[in-house]
Amino acid sequence: MSSPPVVDVTALRDARDPRGRARAAAQIEAACRDHGFFQIVGHGIPRELDQRLRAASRAFFALPDERKRAIVMARAGVAWRGWFPVGGELTSGRPDLKEGLYFGAEHAPDDPRVRAGVPLHGANQFPVEVPELRPAVLEFMAAATIAAQAVLEGIALGLDLPADYFRAHYTADPTVLFRIFRYPPAPPDDESWGVGEHTDYGLLTLLAQDDVGGLQVKSRGGWIDVPPVENALVCNLGDMLDRLTGGWFRSTPHRVRNTSGRERYSFPFFFDPSFDAQVVPLPSSAAHRRDDAGERWDRANVHAFRGTYGDYLLDKVAKVFPDLARDQLPS
Repeated sequence: MSSPPVVDVTALRDARDPRGRARAAAQIEAACRDHGFFQIVGHGIPRELDQRLRAASRAFFALPDERKRAIVMARAGVAWRGWFPVGGELTSGRPDLKEGLYFGAEHAPDDPRVRAGVPLHGANQFPVEVPELRPAVLEFMAAATIAAQAVLEGIALGLDLPADYFRAHYTADPTVLFRIFRYPPAPPDDESWGVGEHTDYGLLTLLAQDDVGGLQVKSRGGWIDVPPVENALVCNLGDMLDRLTGGWFRSTPHRVRNTSGRERYSFPFFFDPSFDAQVVPLPSSAAHRRDDAGERWDRANVHAFRGTYGDYLLDKVAKVFPDLARDQLPS
């Protein structure tokens, strides 16, 4: 494989085209089985919305750091929303060469989970200096949710499950997280990674990237580049889909290094099980299930995990932001 395959998912958003749905599902199944990564077109997110989001993001990151600190993540408490500076996020204990903004589903103050102090639930923080960022982020998350549900229908069909399997069992009330990352150019002859090798934690990630490049995927033959495709979203599978299928569909390691000499922007949207869901392996997964901890970046056996998706997610993000975890999460 020289680069991940590109799949047109238009038919998965239209129940009136059963042949097209079956064709897209077969292509997704092959991509999930062979690579764990693919790109999609026909996802339905308007180009105009994508352009507004990118322009607003650039306007925010152009602000001085002292202005960005008005919405630093610590101000959001356990909701974990807002800005972090370059080096403020860790992968495998090493600072990433990137800065970013964290967002999630908007939860009102009277939401029972907010009132109970459940981590990763709460209100987003938006900068007053860039008012156009708020509508762009919220509209993008809404459109990406529709696209993600459609892709999961394709994944379900490829597993010979009912099309609504994921919605019925895991994503009726999904855990929705969204990030905007700015990667400064890596210094010459520097070994710093924008983000080091990792896998994503949930079901499905949809990633909009700019034309700079730098994303790499670990295939069976080694690391390969994921070239930007105009108006496409990169899709990769998370640990919970790996767990669900017993490793038949893998959560593929990936990383970023920006050697372009330009800034790189990326917009990952994480569409994951509800926070309190127990992710139960499919009966058909037993034949594939094995302890692959020795091969994984984090040396963890996702198939041995017991607990809710919220438990799994909090354990992972606490390692990404250890200072926040110490100050904000219950011990």
